[in-house]
Amino acid sequence: MTETAKELEEIRKMGFDPYPYSFDRTHFIGDITEKYSGIKAGEKIENVKIAVAGRIKSKRHHGKLSFAHIEDASGSIQIFIGAENVSEKDYELLSKLNIGDIIGVEGGIIKTVKGELSILVKKLTVLAKAIRTLPSQWYGLKDVEIRYRQRYVDLIMNPEIRKTFVLRTKIIDAIREFLNKKGFLEVETPILQPIYGGAAAKPFKTFMNDIKQDVFLRTADELYLKRLIAGGFDGVYEFAKDFRNESIDLKHNPEFTMLEFYKAYIDYHGVMDIFEELIKYVAEKVLGTTKIEYQEHKIDLTKWERITMVDAIKKYLGEDVSKMEVEELRKVAKKHKAEISNEMTRGELINALFGSFDKKIITPTIIMDYPKETVPLCKLKRGNPEFIERFEPYACGLEMGNAYSELNDPILQRKLLEEQVKLRKKVDEPWTEVLDEDFIKSLEYGMPPMGGMGIGIDRLVMLLTNSASIRDVIFFPFMKPEKN
Repeated sequence: MTETAKELEEIRKMGFDPYPYSFDRTHFIGDITEKYSGIKAGEKIENVKIAVAGRIKSKRHHGKLSFAHIEDASGSIQIFIGAENVSEKDYELLSKLNIGDIIGVEGGIIKTVKGELSILVKKLTVLAKAIRTLPSQWYGLKDVEIRYRQRYVDLIMNPEIRKTFVLRTKIIDAIREFLNKKGFLEVETPILQPIYGGAAAKPFKTFMNDIKQDVFLRTADELYLKRLIAGGFDGVYEFAKDFRNESIDLKHNPEFTMLEFYKAYIDYHGVMDIFEELIKYVAEKVLGTTKIEYQEHKIDLTKWERITMVDAIKKYLGEDVSKMEVEELRKVAKKHKAEISNEMTRGELINALFGSFDKKIITPTIIMDYPKETVPLCKLKRGNPEFIERFEPYACGLEMGNAYSELNDPILQRKLLEEQVKLRKKVDEPWTEVLDEDFIKSLEYGMPPMGGMGIGIDRLVMLLTNSASIRDVIFFPFMKPEKN
């Protein structure tokens, strides 16, 4: 029998239930430290009713005195247990408890002569006896794979990780608050879709037994949100779980959170204004500042440079591609080690050339006016139909989102989507989408001009919490199977 199993048996023999149903907690630890931190060293306050619960993080004995630190969601505090202050049975119970066990304590307040605020324990209750040993308190949980696979242990051992996820929730709350104030309506659209669309991405496919038909987990919620604008809403948004059957790396997870918003009667310049205002609002609300540090970079989220893709290539690579033809572009692309193929058009080569350095864009930058080949759902650039009114914001090497002046011409939209489907069938993609006739129909009924944007919430949280990997901001990232 293991030592833990013996302790569990002994606790039961003593008449204690090591897994009781509830505990009458009166305070969070954070409330106690805030309220009583000002008392003097050596002072006791015993005429109060305090009952807190938490996990034992450290423990030590000195004869008839014992000390431990317990931690709950709000913080950590020392507990002071004297043999004369608790029953003999409770003091014996303490000897059967270890780091990792969850307990409840009742008593008063004392500040030790060394000045540490503590709970003067008068009653001790075991709430959950741990039968697995936590990693060393001194070395913590350092193995990254274990941290992600066993997030619960990661959260126990690394309180700063809990802070990251608290900030994630606050970031989402602040975005919601901002958009609601702007008059947007939060909505929900289908996750299971008979026809997926809105993103050039490989979907997850499943089978619906009742209708005997394949259906897909959405890759984006764009086409459904646009239908709502066609239906008469002025502005809508959704925090969507999207799914793309593609890579798993530092910036990609197959299941991720996307914010998409659409507003009638604005173009991509109007969306840029909303985006910049949104980022400023969220940073100030959550962090109290717009000047942040990400890895080794310091940036100001109120200062966004707006630059065309062609001008960005000139700025970062020193190449003026504005008048280059295909052959010259191909040579320049090879020179800068861009990923290209022989079939690429002029616009595709320009886009590939941009992709060779986009991860090096550090200062907050809006890259605008992409080649028309990149997206079939966007209006052509006024004055230059070789490009479209699309932009993507970058900061610290992270691409944060995607936005357009949305195409609302049903005839042109049909033509562009049909061309996209033909192109994918030509390269024999097994996941090739079919044309979404219902979306085209919504355009044919008349859809107002609008601007729309998708923002990767996970990447935004990475930026605002200084997290190097997307796995650090998703509670349970998808993990490849363990080798054993």
